[in-house]
Amino acid sequence: MLALALSLPLPALAQTPSAALVASDPATPSTPPALMALPAPEPAAAPERPTDIEAARAIWQRANQRVAEFPRGHVDLLRWEAQNPARPSIETGETGVNTPELDMAVALRQSLRHRPGLFTHAGMNDLERATVQRAYAEHVRALQRAWIDAVSARQRLRLMGESLEAAATGAELGRRMVQAGNWSQARLLREQLTEAQAQQTWTRAAQAQQAATEQLARLLGMWDAQAVGQLTQRLPAQLPEPPAQLSPGAADVETAVLRSQPLLAQQRLKAQRALVAVSPERRAAWSQAVDEALKTPAAPAGATPWLAPQIGDLRLVRDHSLEAAVEAESALLMAAAERRSMAREAWRQLHAQHTGALQTQHALRLQTAQEQETLLRYNGMLQSSWDLLASAGERMGALDAAMMARRDFWLAQADWDALLAGADVEPASPGATGDNNKRAAAGGH
Repeated sequence: MLALALSLPLPALAQTPSAALVASDPATPSTPPALMALPAPEPAAAPERPTDIEAARAIWQRANQRVAEFPRGHVDLLRWEAQNPARPSIETGETGVNTPELDMAVALRQSLRHRPGLFTHAGMNDLERATVQRAYAEHVRALQRAWIDAVSARQRLRLMGESLEAAATGAELGRRMVQAGNWSQARLLREQLTEAQAQQTWTRAAQAQQAATEQLARLLGMWDAQAVGQLTQRLPAQLPEPPAQLSPGAADVETAVLRSQPLLAQQRLKAQRALVAVSPERRAAWSQAVDEALKTPAAPAGATPWLAPQIGDLRLVRDHSLEAAVEAESALLMAAAERRSMAREAWRQLHAQHTGALQTQHALRLQTAQEQETLLRYNGMLQSSWDLLASAGERMGALDAAMMARRDFWLAQADWDALLAGADVEPASPGATGDNNKRAAAGGH
């Protein structure tokens, strides 16, 4: 009998171990975390200068001949050399592997596979269903914010790479200007300082991207380091544009948020029942006792003011029906006031971020048009390479501001949508993943 039992196939669980068991096993091999290739700072030493006039003239002639081979002069030359580098270029951690795109809908489905507590089922009463709905809305909000942060961090890292490339172009052009005798060392140091600052900004952007990716991976239940390393490549290239108009109107804000909270409706019904069980005279007596307690000092003059007020009529205190009614009424009032305040604050935040996103988009269009005009004048030999580099830097600054404003709008939209879905949301500062989000992420466990 024992031999027969041993000859039977093992259960499916033993043949295909649970992903949770594999992930929690310290013996499971893992890929070391990928580290971003940080740009190495260039030495700030002055380039070697010619020792006599003939050597200087030869350097100057070679530089002009080299520049003449390119239609737009210095900038085209430096860009060609960057594409055919003698030194390694900046890496962004993206390998171009074709993987399915991770939009918000796909991310939500993946995260819910590991949160059985966020599913409703037959047999639930209204309170249980409302509790699950609230936890579900809070989880969706946390996931949306993490996904938005990850997408914007990826886009910003690419932009900071372009900014670093422009700064490196300026520093290299300055070095050659010094070598040809057209610039002083002081001007070169300014360009090298700009490049060093761009390297620092790029490094911070790379760290922010890695942190945002890890936060999203945690919410998705991804544990394999190699899969997490490829997660960035699955994200969209950028966030969608904000809508032209917001809805609903400002007059419907508090109404919509109050109606979206089923727990508040049940709390209101409970308070109504408790208040009906108490006569108006008893409620008036309680109100009068509270007024008297607030008027009468709770301690002699000169004592600490931090003593709680005291109700003198013990008959009111020992009335359990009155106590239940007063507590239910007070709790309902505080809950309604808090939710109305959340609605106003979230709506103001959403409106302000929407306006800011549209304004920065308009500024970006103007800055792009200005860069195109500078490029035309540069091609016509009316402006210098430095004017073109400065205009490109200003456009990238405007693009960075527009990206951050778009991110902040969608974060505010996530807060507003969560309120309408029944969650209690304290609108977080733009770009921050607060403790409220982290608590919501674990709502189904």
